[in-house]
Amino acid sequence: MPPLRGRRVVLGITGGVAAYKTPELVRRLRTAEAVVRVVLSRSARQFVAAGALAAVGAEVVEDHRGPGMVHIDLARWADAIVIAPATAHVLSRLAAGAADDLLTTMCLATEAPLCVAPAMNRIMWMNPATRANCALLAGRGVRFVGPDEGAQACGDNGPGRMSEPGEILGMLERLWGAAGALRGINAVVTAGATYEALDPARGFTNRSSGKMGYALAAALADHGAAVTLISGPTALPAPPGVHLIPVTSACQMRDAVWACRGTMDLFVAAAAVADYRPQTVLADKLKKDAHTLTVTLVRNPDILAEVAGLTPRPFTVGFAAETGDVETKARAKRARKGIDLIVANPIDEAGVGFAGDDNRVILIDKDHAAAWTAAPKTEIARALAREIIKRLPRTASP
Repeated sequence: MPPLRGRRVVLGITGGVAAYKTPELVRRLRTAEAVVRVVLSRSARQFVAAGALAAVGAEVVEDHRGPGMVHIDLARWADAIVIAPATAHVLSRLAAGAADDLLTTMCLATEAPLCVAPAMNRIMWMNPATRANCALLAGRGVRFVGPDEGAQACGDNGPGRMSEPGEILGMLERLWGAAGALRGINAVVTAGATYEALDPARGFTNRSSGKMGYALAAALADHGAAVTLISGPTALPAPPGVHLIPVTSACQMRDAVWACRGTMDLFVAAAAVADYRPQTVLADKLKKDAHTLTVTLVRNPDILAEVAGLTPRPFTVGFAAETGDVETKARAKRARKGIDLIVANPIDEAGVGFAGDDNRVILIDKDHAAAWTAAPKTEIARALAREIIKRLPRTASP
C-alpha cells in the first residue's frame, strides 16, 4: 500500500517567499493519497492564496478567535504536521514553546510527528541563534528536511532554500514505513568521476559531480538497504547511513567493487568511469617542451559488464550519459552489457546532466522505455529507488 494513502497531514505555511511552492506540495501529497489540511499564518497570506491551495485539494483552516477548540481538533486529527516554509521566526517561536496563533498552539498541543522545512536567507540560517533553535528542536524530536543550497530571492547564494516538494514528500514516506522495502538488501553504488594519472600533476577525468550517485545511495539507504558507496573524487559529504569507500582511478574502483561481489544483491553503476587510462604514468612532471604530445591510452576494465557477468549476479542498473540519439544508444548499451535496467541522460542539454542539480532521464528495461521530465537529482533518485524496488527480486512494491 502506498505509504501516504489515507494519512492525515496538516501543512503549516508561514510567511516566506518559498510559500509559492506549497500548492505543488499539496498537489504531490494529494497524488500520494494523503488527506491535507492547511493552516496559513497571517504573514503567509502575503505569499500564497487560500484559493490556490483549495484548488489542488487542501482544506484551508482559518485562524480565528471564535468559540471552539480548532487547535485541539487539528492536533488530534493529524498523523503528521509539516511546516513549510519554516521561517527563522517560527523556528524561534517553536523552540520557545510559544502558542500565540493557531499554528504554534496546534504544534504545542499535538502528539503527532512535527516536520519542518526551513527557508530563509543564508546568513539568517547560519546565525548562532537559529542554529541553537534548530538544535533544541531536533533534540525534542522535530524532523528537519533541508534547507538546500542555491540562489535565493534576496540575491544571495548559499544554504537556506526550502527543500523541493518531492524531498518533503520523501521525508513523510520514510516516516511511515517505506524505509523497510529494501531491508536485508546489500547494495553497491558507484558514483563520481575517476581520475587517471598521467604524471604527478596531471591526469584525465570528466565533469561528473557525483550528485546523482550520492542521491541514489541516500535514497536506497532510506528504503532500508545496506549501501556501500564507492566514489571517485568529489566535494560531496557521505550520505547518512551509507558506507563510503573513496577511490581515485577506474582500476581502484573495480577492485573495490570486486571485493563486494560475494554479498551484492543490487549493483548501481552511476559513476562516470574513464574508458581509458595512460599506459605509462610518469614519475616526474612532464615538461612543456614539444609543440605536440602523444599519449598511449589503454582500456580500463568494464566494471558494469563484469558484475553483470557474475553467476549468480546481482540486479544490475547502469547509467548512460549520451549525446544525440540518447535512447537508441542506451538501449544498445543495456543489451550489450546484459544488465537489468539502464538510466539514460542527455549531457548536451542545458541545465541537466553533469555538474548541475537537475537531471532528465529515460528509464529503459528489456521491454519498455519511459522518459521522465527534468527534475532535481534528489527527486530523480527517489523515483529510481521506487522503480528498483518494483523490479528487484526478494522485495515487494511498497
